[in-house]
Amino acid sequence: MSDTIFTPPLQTPADTPASPARPGLLGRLKRLDRVFLVILTGILILAALNREQAAASILFVADAYSFIAPFFLMSVLAAAWTKATGLDRQIARAFTSRPMTAIFLAALFGAISPFCSCGVVPIIAGLLSAGVPLAPVMAFWIASPLMDPQIFILMAAVFGLPFTVFKAAAAVVLGLGAGYGTHVLVARGAFADPLKGAVTSCCGARKKALAGAPVEWGFWRDRERVALFRDESRTIGWFLFKWLTLAFLIESLMVAYIPADQVGRWLGGGDWWAIPAAVAVGVPAYLNGFAAIPTIDGLMDLGMAPGPAMAFMIAGGVTSIPAAMAVWALVKRPTFVWYIVLGLTGSLLAGILAQAVLG
Repeated sequence: MSDTIFTPPLQTPADTPASPARPGLLGRLKRLDRVFLVILTGILILAALNREQAAASILFVADAYSFIAPFFLMSVLAAAWTKATGLDRQIARAFTSRPMTAIFLAALFGAISPFCSCGVVPIIAGLLSAGVPLAPVMAFWIASPLMDPQIFILMAAVFGLPFTVFKAAAAVVLGLGAGYGTHVLVARGAFADPLKGAVTSCCGARKKALAGAPVEWGFWRDRERVALFRDESRTIGWFLFKWLTLAFLIESLMVAYIPADQVGRWLGGGDWWAIPAAVAVGVPAYLNGFAAIPTIDGLMDLGMAPGPAMAFMIAGGVTSIPAAMAVWALVKRPTFVWYIVLGLTGSLLAGILAQAVLG
C-alpha cells in the first residue's frame, strides 16, 4: 500500500463562503429595544423643542433613580435569589396558608412604606416573581403610594390632623379592600399567572429543571442555580429599568406642563360632579408623595373642598399615567384593569366620604 497524502481541493473565489454583511443603520435600529427607542426619541424631540426642559427631565429621571436605586437593586436581587435557592415555592406556600393575615399585614405595611406609585413597581415585581400570591401584593400595591411616616408628619403640619388621619386610614382601608377583593376573585379562578411573559419567560428550562429540587441556600455551588440567578437579575432588572425610565420621563413633563392652579379653579366648586372630576383629572395630573402636599394646599387655598382634594390626591398617587404605564408593562391585561378599577373606585369613595366627614 502506497502512502498517499490527501490534499483538499482548492477553493475558487466563487466557492468561498461570503462573510456576513454588516447590518446597516436600519438593521441596527430594529435590534434595539422598542421602549429604549421611545425614550431616546422622546429626549431628542424634547431637546429640539425645549433644551432646558430636556435637561430638567434628564435630571428629574436621575433624581428619581437616586431615591429608588437601593429598593430597585434589593427587589431585583431578592427576586433572583429566591428563584435560585428555590425559596420562592416556600414563600408562596407560606402566604397561601394564611391569606387573610397576609393581606392585613401587607396593607398595614404598605401604608407606612416609603414608596411612590412608580417606586413600588420593582418591589411588586420581586414579590410576584418570588411567588407571593396576588391578593397580599395588591393590598401592598394600593396602600403603599398613599402614605408613609414622613408624609404623615408633613401633611399634619400643613392640613391638620383630621385630613391627614383620614388619608392614612384611607390608605389602609383601600389596601384591605383591594387585597380581600382580589382574594375572592383569585379563589374563583381569576388572575392566574398575573406577570407578563417578558418577565417570567427567561430561563424557563432552568426553572423547570429545579422545580422539584429542595431549597439550596448556598446556590452558588450549583452552576444551574448560578446561571438562573444571573439570568433572572439581568432580565428583571432591564425590564424594570427601561419601563421606569419612560415613566419617570413622562412624569417630569406632567409636573412641568400641567397647570395645578387652573385645575384648582375647575374643581373648587361644590357641584356634585367635583369629586368624580377630581378623580378623572387626578390621573393625568400626577400628584405623588411630597410634591402633592404644597400643590394640594395651594388648590385648597383656591377653593377646592376636602372631598375633591382627597379624591384628587389619592387618584394621582395610585392610578397616575406614569405608574399605570409601569404596571401595564409588568402584569397582564386583566390584572392591570383590576388595578385601575381599584384605584379609581377607591379614590371616588374616599373623596365622597371625606366630603361627608370633613366638609
